[in-house]
Amino acid sequence: MALNPPRLGVFGGAFDPPHRTHVALVEAALAQLRLDELRIFPTGDAWHKTRTLSPAADRLAMAERAFGGIPRVVVDPREVQRAGPTYTLDTLRELKREFPQAQPVLIMGSDQAAALPTWHGWQEILAIAIVSIAERLESARSDGSATRFDPRTLPGLPAGARFETLELPPMDTSATDIRARIARGEDIAALVPPAVARYIDQHHLYASA
Repeated sequence: MALNPPRLGVFGGAFDPPHRTHVALVEAALAQLRLDELRIFPTGDAWHKTRTLSPAADRLAMAERAFGGIPRVVVDPREVQRAGPTYTLDTLRELKREFPQAQPVLIMGSDQAAALPTWHGWQEILAIAIVSIAERLESARSDGSATRFDPRTLPGLPAGARFETLELPPMDTSATDIRARIARGEDIAALVPPAVARYIDQHHLYASA
C-alpha cells in the first residue's frame, strides 16, 4: 500500500510585524491540516505592496522570534535572500525540487484566494500545491449559512485544482494597526509575542510609522 506523501505547509507574508493572529493561524494549520512541517516565508521584494516594507533582516528576525519555538515549524529565509521580486511560484518550484515526494499546502486568506488569478503563474501554483483557505469562525451568518469565499468560482480555474479550508478563531489583529499604535506610543504587548515586542523596542521599529 502506498504511503501518503508528506504534507509541507507553506505560509508567506510580510510579517511587518508578525503578531498573535499569525501565530494562531500557524497553530491552527498544524492542528487541522495534517502537516508534517510548516515553513514560514517572510516576503522579500513584495511587488504587490504599495508601501516600503521594514528591512528584511528585521522582519526575518521577528519571524524567527514569533514562530521559531513552535514544533514542526521552520522559518525559511529564501525569499528575503532572493534577488528581484518575490513570487510564490518560484518558492513552490524550489520546494518541489528539494522535496520531490512532498505535497505542498499553500496557506492563504480568502481575500488572497479571491485574487489568485492576479498572481504570477497562478495556474501552475494550483498544479503544484493544495491551497488551504483560512476562514474565521465568525464568517457564518446568524441563520447558520456560510459566507465563505468559494474558490470554484474563480475564472479560468484549471482542472484538478485542490482546495482545503482552515478554520481560524475570531481574531482581527493587523500589522497596520500595530504599526500605528507604536507610532502613537501605545502598548502592543497583548498583540504580538513577547520576544517580538522586545525586538521592536530594542530596534526602535515603527516609531515614526
